[in-house]
Amino acid sequence: MGKLDGRTALITGAGRGIGRQIALKLAADGARCVVNDLDTEPANTTVEEIKALGGTAVACAGSVTEASFAEHFVNIATETFGGVDVIVNNAGYTWDSVIQKVTDEQWQAMIDVHLTAPFRILRAAQPVIAGAVRRARAAGQPVPCRKIVNISSVSGLGGNAGQANYSTAKAGVLGMTKALAKEWGRYNVTVNTVAFGFISTRLTMATANQQGTIDVAGREIKVGVNPEILTAAEQMIPLGRPGTPEEAAGAVYLLCSPESDYISAQTLVCGGGLTL
Repeated sequence: MGKLDGRTALITGAGRGIGRQIALKLAADGARCVVNDLDTEPANTTVEEIKALGGTAVACAGSVTEASFAEHFVNIATETFGGVDVIVNNAGYTWDSVIQKVTDEQWQAMIDVHLTAPFRILRAAQPVIAGAVRRARAAGQPVPCRKIVNISSVSGLGGNAGQANYSTAKAGVLGMTKALAKEWGRYNVTVNTVAFGFISTRLTMATANQQGTIDVAGREIKVGVNPEILTAAEQMIPLGRPGTPEEAAGAVYLLCSPESDYISAQTLVCGGGLTL
């Protein structure tokens, strides 16, 4: 028996990296996962991994920034598994420049994916959660503790040069978390943030001259970190190394487990001691 048996978890950006590990970890403890990724193939791959390990999952490919995505995402959860118990707003990427070179498109892209998309998903989930709570109370049944985990970054806590757009969006996540914790406490929902430090993913791989790119809705976005900068960053981390996606997923799991049922409106920094 897993601690999350019978719980339905929605995870964005779960086809790769940290999101994939979050989905695998929640599923390993019994959660039925709705796995989102921008691309169909990675989402399906994560679903098949979960099923191969004996878990239950369904894919929901698509961009979290599309106006109609949130309702579709929540509907898949309710139609397939009957409800919503855990939401992890993880999808995102970086698009860095010093502020004088940040275009309006770069600025809005970071706000859209890191702040507006989670807002829409949570707005879409509210009627589902509120309705489930009303039905439970009318039947004299206990209301289970549901979990929201929004992903931020140490850049949202302390800022980071070259990331005015990303840092602003991630700082906004903290405000949304605190506001929603106060709104949804009456539903027995905890709302928390995990702020990641330096985690080893395709976005932070060592790449000479930052030649690595990812494709986001037809845009070629440069990713990767110059090896010299990466070495300097590692020296700032008290534990002496970047975190792994598995370790990042562990921090999220803490706030999805029953042990955190009385923890809400908090920010957990998963950064090996790095706080910027």
